[in-house]
Amino acid sequence: MARGSTRPTSRDVARAAGVSQAAVSLVLGDKWHGRVSQATAERVREAARELDYRPNLAARNLRLGRTRTVLLVVPALTTEFFGGVYTGAARVAAQHGFGVVLYPSPAGIGPARDPFASAQAALDGVIASSMAADALTDIRGDQLPLVMLDSDPQGSLGAATVNLDITDGVRQITDHLLGLGHRRFLHLAADIASWTFDVRAHELAARLSEVPGTLLRTTRAPISIEDAVTAAEAALSAPGPRPTALVCDDDKLAAGAYKAARRLRLRIPEDVSVTGLDDLALAQALDPELTTVHLDAELFGERGMQALLAVLEGRTPEGGDIPVELVVRASTAPPGG
Repeated sequence: MARGSTRPTSRDVARAAGVSQAAVSLVLGDKWHGRVSQATAERVREAARELDYRPNLAARNLRLGRTRTVLLVVPALTTEFFGGVYTGAARVAAQHGFGVVLYPSPAGIGPARDPFASAQAALDGVIASSMAADALTDIRGDQLPLVMLDSDPQGSLGAATVNLDITDGVRQITDHLLGLGHRRFLHLAADIASWTFDVRAHELAARLSEVPGTLLRTTRAPISIEDAVTAAEAALSAPGPRPTALVCDDDKLAAGAYKAARRLRLRIPEDVSVTGLDDLALAQALDPELTTVHLDAELFGERGMQALLAVLEGRTPEGGDIPVELVVRASTAPPGG
């Protein structure tokens, strides 16, 4: 076949090697052992090299009923965290010949609209990050091989669930602040009905209840800086003893808390310590730099894709939550210090 002409086919390889197309399929699919001779296999491989033949994976996958495509559904892309989840998932997927389509749910935690005419026909599986339990109903993702990230393992729709150890992250924050001497706490909580935020609230309250003399107040805000400013300013200026430590459900809420403190002429950390949870790039852009919990977004995505591959292959995914780490910076200090 002349170079530059139409793409070579398996029929061309078969003709050049003097064998049937079935033999070409067996050899190039590495299923030839015991079915064709070693010499025949070598002839087929040599012919394929000379013709620069590449199998048509799309046609092969269509015959097998597999697209080797995974859908990663995340909340609206408002931070770089979910970009990291995608990067990790796509890296593992590429190593196994899969592609990942990123789909930010327009409704945040759900329900998500079907991004395809029929998700079941177009996908091999779904990874859903930080979604409510019913968020996949409209794309029928709960009828596909499904891995849930950042979700309640007891009530998950998925064949597997992968979580960061958020409970330990909140424990690390709380122990750090208690160790500095704080006893009056304000929880700036994300105003989102989601398992991961319920875990944060529960663990903070449980840990503080073990220490006599602590006081915990809670105020809620959507995850936006301006909403956090409004909520934190109202809570910090409310009657009664002012909290000395402000525990925020994520770094964007913490950024809003910084603005609220400055409007009230409160110094961070001298008058109020502030913590976040995520360790976004924003955490080091704030002044002073934010004490927060580092979540490894790329590892989260990697583990999610590895779990889905295990489900697709009928294996048991790796268990155990992904460790998280408190990063102590300049936004926390002893009260009144």
